[in-house]
Amino acid sequence: MKNAFPFYAKLAFHLVSLFILGYLIHVGSSIIMPFCFAIVLAMLLLPVVNWLIKRGIPSVPAMLLAVFLAILFVGGIIYFLSNQVGGFMSDLPTIKEKLNHHITTLQGWIQANLNIDTKQQKAAVESAKQNIQQSGTGGMGSALMGIASGLVMVVLLPIYTFLLLYYRKLIHKFLLDVFPDQHRSRVEGVLTESKTIIQGYMVGLLLEMAIVTVLNVTGFLVIGIQYAIFLAVLAAVLNLIPYVGMLIASVICMAVTLTTSDSMADVIWVGVILVVVQFIDNNFIMPYVVSSKVRINALVSIIGVLVGGALAGISGMFLSIPGMAILKAVFERVDGLEPWGNLLGDDRPVKKGRRKKK
Repeated sequence: MKNAFPFYAKLAFHLVSLFILGYLIHVGSSIIMPFCFAIVLAMLLLPVVNWLIKRGIPSVPAMLLAVFLAILFVGGIIYFLSNQVGGFMSDLPTIKEKLNHHITTLQGWIQANLNIDTKQQKAAVESAKQNIQQSGTGGMGSALMGIASGLVMVVLLPIYTFLLLYYRKLIHKFLLDVFPDQHRSRVEGVLTESKTIIQGYMVGLLLEMAIVTVLNVTGFLVIGIQYAIFLAVLAAVLNLIPYVGMLIASVICMAVTLTTSDSMADVIWVGVILVVVQFIDNNFIMPYVVSSKVRINALVSIIGVLVGGALAGISGMFLSIPGMAILKAVFERVDGLEPWGNLLGDDRPVKKGRRKKK
């Protein structure tokens, strides 16, 4: 039986569906993102819950204990970073003095090489300050909205996670019953693969973060910069944001080193260490520890991260990779969408060649 719709009609329908999905994510990101994070966290904690239940702990206390352990883990990282930031703030007078020294040196270099005197440079800086102050009201409002949404996520995330764990069997039954019986095996396959992908991806990310932290700490301690452990952990945490996170971490680490060190060589060495660690991460750690779990090609990953950031900010960037991996699992099991699943994957077609003669 021939398809009722021509190819261009089906393609238009798929593109419109993707557009509607993206629009809904963009508009409702404050509601959708905490729920998506809770789904990821619930799948990650499910083996812990099952392990606790096998040890004789009732199901509800096991779920509460697993969520509590997750809160302790995340809270420990936040507490460590906040303590380090407190130490950084206590050294602000010294940092400010060194920063003024670097600014004076930079002004002298600009005057000597670009023929722009100090007065012209100060006038340009004052003009930029005025422009920032004029747009400061909107920026302050956006910052307050961001803090409020972050607080909402912190409150809702453990609640959502516990409820998803508690009602997981009901949700599983609903997802099976909502589709016809002939598609039951495919739906079961998508659910099983999605759970495996998310668990493997998150465990791989945590292992990658630990390895990158050790490499960063070793390098920073060797060159002897201040706040070596803080910067190493911060860079490893930001590295959880695919592709973009390490770039942001490099800028922050080099800027902090610039304000805490008298030598430009330290800043250069920090950049070199981060580049080397990023090379090791991209070519050895990420392919074998993380990427093997999702099997998404690099081109689609980069585009997905940028699209996720445009739709839902940092949360969208973080969730873009597992989200595309789940879409790939769905596409591979739906008739007519197999090419989209192949496009997301990392299996390149093998070019047919001549057979070797025996």
